[in-house]
Amino acid sequence: MSKPKKRWILIFAILVVLQVISMWGAPVEFSTETAAGIDKADTAWMIVATAFVLFMTPGLSFFYGGMVSWKNVVSTMLQSFIALGVISLLWYLVGFSLAFGESFYGLIGNPFTYFCFQNVGLAPHPDFSPTIPFLIFALFQLKFAIITPALITGSFAERVKFTSYLLFMVLFALLIYAPLAHWTWHPQGFLRQWGVLDFAGGTVVHMSAGFAALAGAFVLGKREVKMHQPANIPFIMLGTGMLWFGWFGFNAGSALAANGLAVQAFATTNMASASAMLTWVLFDALVGRKISAVGACIGAVVGLVAITPAAGFVSLGQSVFIGFVAALVSNVAVYYKNKTSLDDTLDVFPCHGVGGIVGMILTAVFAKDVGAVFGNYTTLQYHLLALVIVGIFTFGGAYLIFKIVGSITRLRVSKEEEKLGLDISQHAETMETKASFN
Repeated sequence: MSKPKKRWILIFAILVVLQVISMWGAPVEFSTETAAGIDKADTAWMIVATAFVLFMTPGLSFFYGGMVSWKNVVSTMLQSFIALGVISLLWYLVGFSLAFGESFYGLIGNPFTYFCFQNVGLAPHPDFSPTIPFLIFALFQLKFAIITPALITGSFAERVKFTSYLLFMVLFALLIYAPLAHWTWHPQGFLRQWGVLDFAGGTVVHMSAGFAALAGAFVLGKREVKMHQPANIPFIMLGTGMLWFGWFGFNAGSALAANGLAVQAFATTNMASASAMLTWVLFDALVGRKISAVGACIGAVVGLVAITPAAGFVSLGQSVFIGFVAALVSNVAVYYKNKTSLDDTLDVFPCHGVGGIVGMILTAVFAKDVGAVFGNYTTLQYHLLALVIVGIFTFGGAYLIFKIVGSITRLRVSKEEEKLGLDISQHAETMETKASFN
């Protein structure tokens, strides 16, 4: 029997075992007692917000897919899309429990607290979901866990072996994402205990993805052919629109209620993205580059990234400033990254990593009552310390995971497979409109 066939038999056997284990999950029950603490408006909004955040991953799929060369569009889109399946099962089995289970010294959750969603039912939870069913909170958090490894794929697009990526995604979700979510969002998490503010995932999602992407670019090395034209700019614009739309659930949903805080986060999200989009294209024009659709889309996403940690803590005017600063810093970061030998294919670190860093710092500057502009420098000090800790943990952890995966199976496709394109070499599929992109 060939090695590839043995490998797939093993993978399928693992899937079967996980299916059997998943049957241990407790049935979801509803009673008068569980209904007593539920706010219907909050619950309705959180169902919608959860769907919004899920919509972001297909949006990212189009955003990334349009940016790569035509022979890698399908593979790049699938790398985002497949996370919907992989992370959903992983989160149900143990991921949610690692992130939000009973805390071990503020570092990680007990994997058995919510194993297979045991004790995750329709009753509200006093610490996490006081007015909504605990189950919808778990599903809302799942969508964040899904999009984070999908964001990383932009750094090693056009050269990663698909099976190696699947293994990396599982290990990243368990060993990096879940601990970060616990540190930041669990009431006993040590970053939260320090007063570190992350309203909707600037640290947990974007900084972690950015630093992991940087590690991936280092480990996998450069593509054989580094420069290319984007395959489909309308895909990029469509993906940006889907991301912007979904981001309202990402940020406004993090209020966990249909209230004024959700409205505030909704408004600051829109203003920061608008500011960053205009700043990006006008700065391009200022330095002699053409105003481009791709630039407008990247700028809009950078603004969304930067406002994420601050969305519920800052005013509209401050959100406009955050978008402005993030766009300038990320634009310059992309320019100088392109002058190095580092091949971060879709600029994940300069946009998501740097954008997340800018947002995290400016959150500590502007956050109402506790920010530096209010004379409170303690929050800023802890944010800077958290930035160092998260950066080292995510970059070092991801680098180690890539090395572990590389010791088990080959990380990169062969030169011949890369030249042929990952669509054909990994999936035996391709864009039907290939000729239009030549």
